[in-house]
Amino acid sequence: MAKYNRVLLKMSGEALKGESDYGIDPLTVKNLANEIKEIHDLKVQLAVVVGGGNIWRGKTASDLGMGRAQADYMGMLATIMNGLAVQDALEAIGVPTRVMSAIHCNEVAEPYILRKAVSHLKKGIVTIFVGGTGSPFFTTDTAAALRAAEIKADAILMAKNGVEGVYDKDPRKFKDAVLFKTLRHSEILEKELMVMDMTAATLCKDNNINIVVFNMNKAGNIKRAVLKETIGTFIN
Repeated sequence: MAKYNRVLLKMSGEALKGESDYGIDPLTVKNLANEIKEIHDLKVQLAVVVGGGNIWRGKTASDLGMGRAQADYMGMLATIMNGLAVQDALEAIGVPTRVMSAIHCNEVAEPYILRKAVSHLKKGIVTIFVGGTGSPFFTTDTAAALRAAEIKADAILMAKNGVEGVYDKDPRKFKDAVLFKTLRHSEILEKELMVMDMTAATLCKDNNINIVVFNMNKAGNIKRAVLKETIGTFIN
């Protein structure tokens, strides 16, 4: 039995590129859609926020000498492309979806309206939030925390690309990095652990939103997170 009624799944855009250097890998997206379907079949109300790092990265903007606001808007457009790809893969296997965007693009997505989003969720429609917050200078982590607070999600499932959970230091650089099994919101802020940016972490703390950080590259991990199995790092 699922332990949550309503969750928000936050995925990094880079997870959608599979083994490629950039872009969207069709097989990876199909596999992800099948995992999301398992959650949908458990009757869990599911919202999704996806990043855009597989298409547009801040470093590219920096190298071009681009202003932060312009670069952030381009990143928001990248999340819309990713959201549409996830929607298409889900609907191909019979999962009803809606894409709701913080940036107006009515030809491809609904505008984000809180009451409408909650209505979709209550009907069992997987609701994909794209376009970030609609404003520059905020990350998609902050967008995920904001949407989770607005829809009153029971938890944020923070799906990481190849990382098992929260460590005391970067496990990709330090072999002796230690994985935390549980953490308090206050510890994220006090220790400046890079689970998410500090704005997002503060939003989660202030709204008492549980966070489960786990490796999305292992099949079945999203379902395990919903079932509250021991996985990754649990933050409350």
